[in-house]
Amino acid sequence: MTDKELIERIRQTAYLEGDFVLRSGKRSTYYLDKYLFETCPDILRALGERFARHAGDGVTRIAGAELGGVALAAATALACDKPWLIVRNSKKGYGTGKLVEGVLEPGDGVLLVEDIATTGGQVLEAARVITEAGATVTKIVAVIDRRQGAAENIAAAGYVFDRLLTREDLGIGGE
Repeated sequence: MTDKELIERIRQTAYLEGDFVLRSGKRSTYYLDKYLFETCPDILRALGERFARHAGDGVTRIAGAELGGVALAAATALACDKPWLIVRNSKKGYGTGKLVEGVLEPGDGVLLVEDIATTGGQVLEAARVITEAGATVTKIVAVIDRRQGAAENIAAAGYVFDRLLTREDLGIGGE
């Protein structure tokens, strides 16, 4: 799928207009429903292939935060043949009670994939969990950067940030 085709597929599949409250608490006149584009095999495959381009030599694991980052991490792992992890939002009260599902070793280099970056709050929490486990987040890459502070917040926390697309790529103006 070309970049132009990917942009069109995401926009036609997941772009909604209305009055929405985002995870960050901000209000928006548009919403990009990540589950609508992440559940389309052609889009998910294309995203995994693009994320895999960011999995350089220092990357030993791919990670995604639950729930939106899980399918993206799996697709990326398949595209670059690297193991992947799920970073939980909170410990479950049963079983192993882990925050990271999968094998994460101290010293691992982790590519952390994200769906929609607004302020970067959720992905920064996932990065903290990975770092506290002794691994290194080599880069955080989002499908879409809404350009509402995520890049600046992630950089201020000391991580490298990139995105596959911006709201402008999708033809969406500012708030």
